[in-house]
Amino acid sequence: MTNHNEHWEHFLDPEVVRPSLFMAAMFITVFEILKNSIVDRLRDFYLIGLSDESNTVCPDYTNNVLSRNKSAVYASLSWLVENEAINDSDIATFEQLKSTRNLLAHKLFDVVTGQAESTHQEQFTALVELLRKIEVWWVVNVELATNPDYDDQEIDEAEIVPGAILSLQMLLHVASGGTDLLDEWRNLQAKRSPPHAK
Repeated sequence: MTNHNEHWEHFLDPEVVRPSLFMAAMFITVFEILKNSIVDRLRDFYLIGLSDESNTVCPDYTNNVLSRNKSAVYASLSWLVENEAINDSDIATFEQLKSTRNLLAHKLFDVVTGQAESTHQEQFTALVELLRKIEVWWVVNVELATNPDYDDQEIDEAEIVPGAILSLQMLLHVASGGTDLLDEWRNLQAKRSPPHAK
């Protein structure tokens, strides 16, 4: 009976439910960003043409990537391991993150109301770190490596903030209630707008 009452206490307390729901939603969102990073970055690397109808991908993408696995995610992960962007430990981490994401997606109500155990809050840092690792690899090994401006320059990977991570930081900031970015954006828009004619 006490356990039942604890669930109701948990469920009806906005100070408990709100942050729990927020973190669960953020975990699911960032996991989707991670999956997109894994697949889209690599697919775009092989992209050789763009039309209004569809993307044109060179046959090498099919032969070198998609042939590895029926799942584009796992095929891409295999390619990333082979090219030393990630390692087997990262694959194990991905599997744990995927299991947690599936739990949240299928039992969100139970997790948020305290009826199901989840480690998504503890795993959130690992999720962001894996996303950052992949994004930084692309920046260093493709974007900077093909930019002559960075020839013979020493790159400090710790200083790199990929676009996906910057967007995520902004999303977390705004979703947590921060309004300063909105204020800055409005001020910028006001400066760009022509003065109203009198």
